[in-house]
Amino acid sequence: MITLDPVSARGDGVLRVLCIGAHSDDIEIGCGGTLMQWLSTGTPLAVTWVVLSGKAERGAEARRSAKQLLNRAAAAEVVLGEFTDGRFPAEYNAVKDFFESLKARVNPDVVFTHRLEDRHQDHRLVGELTWNTWRDHLILEYEIIKYEGDLGNPNVFVPLQASTMRRKVNHLLKHFGSQRSKDWFAEQTFTGIGRVRGVEARSRSGFAEAFHARKITLSLGQS
Repeated sequence: MITLDPVSARGDGVLRVLCIGAHSDDIEIGCGGTLMQWLSTGTPLAVTWVVLSGKAERGAEARRSAKQLLNRAAAAEVVLGEFTDGRFPAEYNAVKDFFESLKARVNPDVVFTHRLEDRHQDHRLVGELTWNTWRDHLILEYEIIKYEGDLGNPNVFVPLQASTMRRKVNHLLKHFGSQRSKDWFAEQTFTGIGRVRGVEARSRSGFAEAFHARKITLSLGQS
């Protein structure tokens, strides 16, 4: 197992993290545990939290959730778009312009986004435009479990403490009331995928989050 500790390219000790989700709960489901655990270490994180479909109730959920999850961050900015859930491809030009505006204001060290092979059309487009926009950055694609069964074979794992796994699940159930009626939005779902990834990572606690990394550059001194 190789352990990688991302550091700021600017040498100021602050790690700049960009989190992108199509919908208000995507970031929390995909990498919420990783962020919680990272923040608990005391690492100074400057987080830009982007949700593209942030209208009405779901926008309010996104803001409340981000505020609580990022309360230990050195800096945090929440950016909400108002694109229509389920119809991102039909709004391609506007979504592309949205990403271009983000590119002008955010130069992250690490990017968390949707997986390119995700079968949800909104997720897939967000993943594609993330790569179009920050192709020379470290991009970690998270996973969202769903009916379509599109989970793949991740190659990056973050072992989570059992207490972090519980915090993640409790956070999701607390903040996303709009999703509680859906059969997949359940404690067993989130704990179950965390347990499976924990087995694959040989996590001591039994839990982990998993990501897909398509290209990583290792800098081993001056180059």
